[in-house]
Amino acid sequence: MPQQNIPPTKSNLLRVKEQLVIAEEGYDLLEQKREILVMELMRIVEEVKGLEEEIDKRLETAYPALKHLLLAIGREKATQVSAGIRYDYILNERSTSIAGLTLPSLQVSLPARSLQYSVMDTYADCDKTMLEFFELLKLLTKMASVRTVVWRLAREVKKTQRRVNALDKMVIPETKETKRYIEGVLEEREREAFFVQKMVKNRGAEDAS
Repeated sequence: MPQQNIPPTKSNLLRVKEQLVIAEEGYDLLEQKREILVMELMRIVEEVKGLEEEIDKRLETAYPALKHLLLAIGREKATQVSAGIRYDYILNERSTSIAGLTLPSLQVSLPARSLQYSVMDTYADCDKTMLEFFELLKLLTKMASVRTVVWRLAREVKKTQRRVNALDKMVIPETKETKRYIEGVLEEREREAFFVQKMVKNRGAEDAS
């Protein structure tokens, strides 16, 4: 296992021990963060699945309504009616807080539904089709917002996982190896110093006798 290239001194040993404590605490915190983010991501993914089901159901009624409208009044008349319809939508970027993170998302403000064509040209099929697609648009804009959060959150999970892996596979093992190396060198030095002192003491005793 690689180790840090630093001199094996007592001061460096203290510094390496502090680094190891910080790295291990950082690993624990990042692992907790990763677990929370994954749980939130799974929760939002379930929300996406629910929205997909709602959209599928709305599609099953919206397009048949449009088809019925075209059969009832014709494509040319439907085009004329739709040409006079205009809705303005407000799209804003907003922030949402998840697991302590502030993630950008989308906020779409839909206008209130109103009759935007002549009363003389009103058809029940027009009203029904507009209602269907207006509700479909609500779901699609909500899906866009939620998917934006999912994408950002998934990227944050990936980034956190990389940091966890770096600490677990590289930083912590390397720091531990450096700590063992310095401790080994210092212990060897202490043994050598003790051996030298003992030899000097024994030689001094022999000379005294």
